[in-house]
Amino acid sequence: MKLRDYQEAAAGGIFRAWEDNTSALAVLPTGLGKTVLFAEVIRRMHENGVRAMVLAHREELITQAADKIHRVTGLEAQIEMGEYHVSPMFGEMPPVVVSTVQTHCAGGDGGGRMSKFDPQDFGLVVIDEAHHATARTYRRCIDWYRQNPNCKVLGVTATPDRADEAALGAVFESVAYEYGVLDAINNGWLVPIEQQMVTVGSLDFSNIRTTAGDLNQGDLAEVMEDERNLQGVAVPTVEICGDRRAIVFAATVEQAERLAEILNRYKPDRAAWLCGKTDKDERRRMLADFKAGHLQFVVNVGVLTEGFDDAGVEVVVMARPTKSRALYAQMAGRGTRPAEEVAGKLGDIPTAQERCAMIRSSSKPSCLIVDFTGKAGRHKLCCTADILGGNIDDDVVAEVTRRVRENGKPVDMTEELAKVKAEVEERKKREAASRAGLQARAQFLVTKIDPFNEWDITPVQERGWDRHRHFTPKQAQVLLERIGVNPEKIPYGQGKQLLDEYFRRVQGGYASLKQASLLKKRGFSMPLRHDMAGRMIGRMAERQGWHK
Repeated sequence: MKLRDYQEAAAGGIFRAWEDNTSALAVLPTGLGKTVLFAEVIRRMHENGVRAMVLAHREELITQAADKIHRVTGLEAQIEMGEYHVSPMFGEMPPVVVSTVQTHCAGGDGGGRMSKFDPQDFGLVVIDEAHHATARTYRRCIDWYRQNPNCKVLGVTATPDRADEAALGAVFESVAYEYGVLDAINNGWLVPIEQQMVTVGSLDFSNIRTTAGDLNQGDLAEVMEDERNLQGVAVPTVEICGDRRAIVFAATVEQAERLAEILNRYKPDRAAWLCGKTDKDERRRMLADFKAGHLQFVVNVGVLTEGFDDAGVEVVVMARPTKSRALYAQMAGRGTRPAEEVAGKLGDIPTAQERCAMIRSSSKPSCLIVDFTGKAGRHKLCCTADILGGNIDDDVVAEVTRRVRENGKPVDMTEELAKVKAEVEERKKREAASRAGLQARAQFLVTKIDPFNEWDITPVQERGWDRHRHFTPKQAQVLLERIGVNPEKIPYGQGKQLLDEYFRRVQGGYASLKQASLLKKRGFSMPLRHDMAGRMIGRMAERQGWHK
């Protein structure tokens, strides 16, 4: 299977991270093929005789991973879970084992079935949905396989909550690659997000307590199960969705059941609900009916946040407010996959502009995320601006959120973020210009070339997992000698961002930073191959009489 450019960059980043560390984390938004990425890593490791253990926490993730690994790599991937047991062939373990962390840790002493696996047999451990890796059960599994000093650990996850980042930094020594949702949309891999906020007068979250960083479940249940609020959510949902298929995320089983009941009053036999206790066969039948269009609404309680893929979902209804960026990203991600008729073709399209055009002309040009707002009190509840604005200043995100809330109509969040960001940047420029005697200058630069500007990338904000990290001697040398940045004067995350872009360009044979800067000053902004850039600069030098 041909990798997309960001998957290739992520795979390269992972192996570079392993040169100096034993563990690495890759962050890719929902819908961008995390399983394909780690299947490719498994394939490359297998070429060197390394077996892989893949760990996740849900049955759906296990079966999907085993199937995808086999299709991508051709390797046998056996499952260790419940009634499924790995069967060694000729006394040897299969090249890939996929298992749940619960299976690994099951048993009175916590040893579970992991003890049947010799750590020396596995040189790679992959943690799917790695934002769960801070849990004690995951740590126990990782420690078991790390008895093999040569074992590498890879975690893959969608956008994690910032509150989890420092904890993830304690599990994974390096963030090998990170790709933002907004970048994925702008590059034509995911559909644009429209946000609509509906104000329900009776919704009042101000007295809800905070527990473990999110709204207290009991307090939230009392609010969301109130009859007025059930009606306040159901009626706008019917009106807004029209004929579009929608997933509705609910906070409690009672709320989910009642919402489905009310939706069916308006559209008979078009809504169903499910929760973690729903019979597995019934769940499969329900989701098959939903995909076939027999059902328009599926109301769920924490079931479809992971391991559920249906590109036909056009609307995601957030009837479950949250303060968790990770949870919100998981829920919103159920609607960002491109339509099936174009999804398989995007990888063959060479430019972001062409991919975006293909998505716009498809049966699913965008997805709509519907939030229900009321009195939030002291709580900062998440919306799509929070998951899209990873590299954008918090004041821009706050201003966009305010405007969307006041608007009350669907708003293209990509356009709105770009608009507000430009407004804020222009304001800051005017303020800077008015301060006489001050010069805006990046202190970390050694040369006059700003690599962020020349490569057209936005510096990332400092992340929790990066606050106490330091560059390796090799990284520092590349930053200083190849990119022209003083490693002692730049945050780790931004330096890592420049290193990833530098290596991506070297591997792709693109123009050097100096070449790019020289050509950009003369109006050439498109990425050029190194040899082509050299010839162009040579011709310009001859015609215009200047030196390279």
